[in-house]
Amino acid sequence: MFDPETLKYDMNGLLPVIAQCAETREVLMLAWMNAEAVSETLRSRRVTYWSRSRQSFWVKGETSGHRQTLVDMRYDCDQDCLLLIVIQEGPACHTNRRSCFYTSVMTSEPREISQPIV
Repeated sequence: MFDPETLKYDMNGLLPVIAQCAETREVLMLAWMNAEAVSETLRSRRVTYWSRSRQSFWVKGETSGHRQTLVDMRYDCDQDCLLLIVIQEGPACHTNRRSCFYTSVMTSEPREISQPIV
C-alpha cells in the first residue's frame, strides 16, 4: 500500500499537485497538498487540497459543486510533485473557466486550450 509520507514535501509540508482531466487530458489546475490531504483524497476519491491562504483543507467543489473525483494519482520521478487524473464536474478554475491555464504568454489574450494556437 502507498504511504503518502514517502513523498518529498517542502519546508511547509506541502507539494504541488497538477489536476488533469481524465477524458480530455487537459491540464486543469495546480494546487497544493500535505500528507493528510493526499491520504484523504486516496480514501474518499474526492480531491482534497490544502489551501495556503486559508490554512485549511479544501475539498474541491464542496461549495461550488465543481467536484473533482480521483481516477488515478501519480508522483514524479523525484517524488516531489503529484499528478491527479480526475473527472471534473463543471469548471476547474475559480474564474469559471474549464482550466486555470487560459492566458497565453505569447499572445497575452485569454484563450481556451481547445482553441487553435496559430
